[in-house]
Amino acid sequence: MNSGTCSVAEARRTWLEVSLACNGELAEAAAEILARFAPSGVVIEAITQFDPERHEYVPTEKVRVAAFLPQDEVLESTRLQLEEAYWHLRQIAKLPDLQFKLIEDQDWMAAWKEHYQPLKIGKKWLVLPAWTAADPAESRTIVNIDPAMAFGTGTHPTTQLCLLALEDYLEPDQTVIDLGCGSGILAIAALKAGAAFALALDTDPQAVQATLHNVHLNEVQTNLQVARGSLVDVLDGRFELKQAHLVLANILAPVLVQLFKEGLSRLVQPGGSIVLSGILENQADEVLAAGSETGLELHQRYQAEDWIALVMR
Repeated sequence: MNSGTCSVAEARRTWLEVSLACNGELAEAAAEILARFAPSGVVIEAITQFDPERHEYVPTEKVRVAAFLPQDEVLESTRLQLEEAYWHLRQIAKLPDLQFKLIEDQDWMAAWKEHYQPLKIGKKWLVLPAWTAADPAESRTIVNIDPAMAFGTGTHPTTQLCLLALEDYLEPDQTVIDLGCGSGILAIAALKAGAAFALALDTDPQAVQATLHNVHLNEVQTNLQVARGSLVDVLDGRFELKQAHLVLANILAPVLVQLFKEGLSRLVQPGGSIVLSGILENQADEVLAAGSETGLELHQRYQAEDWIALVMR
């Protein structure tokens, strides 16, 4: 079933394919979520397998649901909203993780060069696209980012709020854990600002690859561990850090609440701080309550548009 059509002009654009496989009963619910964010509609198609006795492909019990998000300057925001809506659906239905795949196009980089420009954040940061040379007289700390499908190019308010908090709270020679690192922008910025060591984690393997790529662009390979992993993995001691002076968690509000129940506050070294972002204004109280139940207290609140970042200690 195709509930939308693509024009010739749209077909020449680059898209981020979002897909999942599920049974037919859940397909419509999943498609409804994807359709909210996909301007060209959603595709639902049967998943088949080859039957050697019949010498043909036959339908299985599962279907594939796919949507395509335009690769543009608002992709980060759109993907964040989609993931949050899908997270809520997964609380009442057993559904798999979303799969993301960038559909390459020769005009993709040209489009990004048009829309993605150098970005000054706070008093300290200058986020530069990878193709832009820095002014030799520039006094700000430069973070080079190659736009990819991973969240965190610096254009979204949630990332900018984290960079503001990083500017205010990171002290030289401190350790940092970036949980849900996306493009790696926060861990990279921390190292450039004098962090002694950073651990950058994400459960999305494509985000890990994007982080590694940006790490090399910024030449901060030392004093850094980049890996695929989750909160549980950190608490189990799988990585070089189990705690840090500064913990960064730019994820989603419902996920943050759940992570507090799973031990998120245990990542914060005594006397340290945690920066919580990806929070809409009407979600802040719930996240604060979850953190408070673990013994943390609000130290500072940042806001940009409808987005909130909280620093707790």
